[in-house]
Amino acid sequence: MSEETTNTVEETVTPVEETIKAPDFNWDAIDKYGNVYTKEEREEYGKLYSTTLQTINEHEIVFGKVVGLTPKDVVVNIGYKSEGIVPRTEFRYNPDLKLGDEVEVYIDILEDRDGQLDLSHKKARAIKAWDRVNEAHAKDEVITGHIKCRTKGGLIADVFGIEAFLPGSQIDVKPIRDYDIYVGKNMEFKVVKINHEFKNIVVSHKILLEEELEEQKKVIMSQLEKGQILEGIVKNITSYGVFIDLGGVDGLIHITDLSWGRINHPEEIVQLDQKIKVVVTDYDPEKKRIALGLKQLSAHPWESLNAELKVGDKVKGKVVVLADYGAFIEIAAGVEGLIHVSEMSWSSHLRSAQDFLKVGDEIEAVILTLDREERKMSLGVKQLKADPWADIETKYAVGTQHSALVKNFTNYGIFVELEEGVDGLIHISDLSWTKKYKHPSEFCKLDERIDVKVLGLDKDNRKLNLGVKQLEEDPWEVFATVLDINANHDGTVTDVNDKGAIVSLMYGIEAFCPARHTKKEDGSKMVPDEKLSFAILEFSKDDKKILVSHTRTWEASKEEAVKKEEKKEKKSTKDAVAKNNSKSEKTTLGDIDALNQLKQKMEGKD
Repeated sequence: MSEETTNTVEETVTPVEETIKAPDFNWDAIDKYGNVYTKEEREEYGKLYSTTLQTINEHEIVFGKVVGLTPKDVVVNIGYKSEGIVPRTEFRYNPDLKLGDEVEVYIDILEDRDGQLDLSHKKARAIKAWDRVNEAHAKDEVITGHIKCRTKGGLIADVFGIEAFLPGSQIDVKPIRDYDIYVGKNMEFKVVKINHEFKNIVVSHKILLEEELEEQKKVIMSQLEKGQILEGIVKNITSYGVFIDLGGVDGLIHITDLSWGRINHPEEIVQLDQKIKVVVTDYDPEKKRIALGLKQLSAHPWESLNAELKVGDKVKGKVVVLADYGAFIEIAAGVEGLIHVSEMSWSSHLRSAQDFLKVGDEIEAVILTLDREERKMSLGVKQLKADPWADIETKYAVGTQHSALVKNFTNYGIFVELEEGVDGLIHISDLSWTKKYKHPSEFCKLDERIDVKVLGLDKDNRKLNLGVKQLEEDPWEVFATVLDINANHDGTVTDVNDKGAIVSLMYGIEAFCPARHTKKEDGSKMVPDEKLSFAILEFSKDDKKILVSHTRTWEASKEEAVKKEEKKEKKSTKDAVAKNNSKSEKTTLGDIDALNQLKQKMEGKD
């Protein structure tokens, strides 16, 4: 640096001591804390200063003046000792904000840790808005809001700067199909619900319309008469009927009053926003309900039914309704007949209408009854076929054999079908000569074909008594000659219970072994499928009853073995005695011969 430059810098810089030292300043008056004023002076000056400021508390809403604007912040003077800063984003709704404008602000903190005044314009608007909304709700006032956007189930409206929910059902008195047409528009509302806990507001525009329509309804209701023909617009369509707007009041056409014929849904007859004529069928001024009809504008189809139609005639129609008890057949629009399930088949076996027909079938039937005054008709289908019971004695004579289809089981037997309309019963006792079934389902399965024999016939009551075991000879005649009392036979245990055991003997015949006769020689118990020997205790051909005993077989063998042993011992004893007797007899004779010889000698000597 040059000398000239150095001199210039020294001339422009003012020494610090010369700046802060004043000739009339009393430096001795400053205490050690730097305070210039005495305590009394400070209090006096403080009071004077506070009088120049507003009384401001935290969490209050006050008005302030915009004194500064930056791209990010707005500086607001509220008359406090410092100015507050508010984010510019809180004034986004007001792009024309300028210096000098008066705005509302909420005092969050008078002085934060940096000594700054913390203000919020957004909170001030929200608090004021809630107060305004509560006031409008309490006073039932009409307020205006701006529709911001669409949401699920309705619209979001800006009311006093806060969001409120406008449900779709509260937009208009008639259903709204396009919510988007309301976005960006201003609407009038009434506050209908406020949830202070969740800060939720629900508003309604429909309630304003209903109040206007209420007066119109009174006028329309006062002019209504039954049978009166009116013109209206289809407002809503449901599964049970159609709502018609009659110009401020709604009426309902029930689905049954739309057409003389049966329909599945009202949309088959009318469309939304369609203009139609209706007739007033009934109304209730107190409940303000109006019942309308559309079919009543035309004559009833029964009145135009062919006058020559009579019982016994054949008619064609379509199945429109199915129930378990029968089917309704539409032979003309509004003219129906019922085919009871009993008139669908000659069979007496119980079934439902769904087994024969389905909705939409085109069928032919015979008129069984016809009542034009009551507008009722009964039809039959089975009458188109010959009655199979007409010549039943010839086709199914007693003693003849036939093939049958198993249709149903009961505890007492099996119902089978020989042909359509001809059913018969096989009693459980007529299934087998030898085997006893607990339930007929053990003998066969549903829809299985089996051979049967006609045992009995009752044409008047349409009953056939059938049998299966009668297809074979009665084996009990043979059993009577084979199964002798006390005779032993081999058998297989098929079942064991507390009362005893069921045993299958030869030819599959079943016998019963009482519990006391099931005892085995080794002390063990009988088990199913075990093969053992059984003795016949009792045989009854008439009662088809056989009692057997296993215990008797081994007890008898034991007794026989004892008897054989006793007999053997007796024989052995007898032989021993005989042998001893033989020896004794020989000795005696010898003695006799010796004596004779001695005698002869003695006599010779003499």
